[in-house]
Amino acid sequence: MQHHHHNRCPWLDTSKDDYVAYHDEEWGVPIYDDHRLFEFITLESAQAGLSWYTILKKRDGYRRAFKNFVVDDVAQMDDSDIERLMQDDGIIRNRLKIAATINNAKRFIEIQKEFGSFSNYQWQFVGGKPLVNNVDKLEDYPAITEASTAFAKDLKKRGFKFLGPTTVYAHMQACGMVNDHCNDCFRKAQIIEQY
Repeated sequence: MQHHHHNRCPWLDTSKDDYVAYHDEEWGVPIYDDHRLFEFITLESAQAGLSWYTILKKRDGYRRAFKNFVVDDVAQMDDSDIERLMQDDGIIRNRLKIAATINNAKRFIEIQKEFGSFSNYQWQFVGGKPLVNNVDKLEDYPAITEASTAFAKDLKKRGFKFLGPTTVYAHMQACGMVNDHCNDCFRKAQIIEQY
């Protein structure tokens, strides 16, 4: 294991290589691509009430179950797909969450039509660029912020499900709307320099 020469965020379990890779390569990197944003939205909505690592382990299962996260294909899924996915142990078999993903795909497309892209819509909640937070230790992480509350409220108004303010804040962290790497994490400065 070559992980020890870098300081990393305090929430990360560095004994899990796949978790470390997610932290080092993806978490907090700004995403402007709708295909990836739909993937992240789908995974976050599945996470509600569970640990993020549980979902990360099933990411490939979600990719298979939900048409490689192609939003137009997911929006076409129907009750027979829900029944089939209820038997699929590659994902969390929660009927409401499976139905919510199909619903959210439809709502996602409505936003694309209105704003030109989901990215345009999403990034307006942070004024178009990543907010860099001042995080030293685990207690400094907010679970919810004004921006995540406003974003979640708007998503709810537009008919999205399983995306409350806490889940939305996790999404904002994951796709770089906020840079919540802690101050001594080696990724914090790298991401700031990159963007």
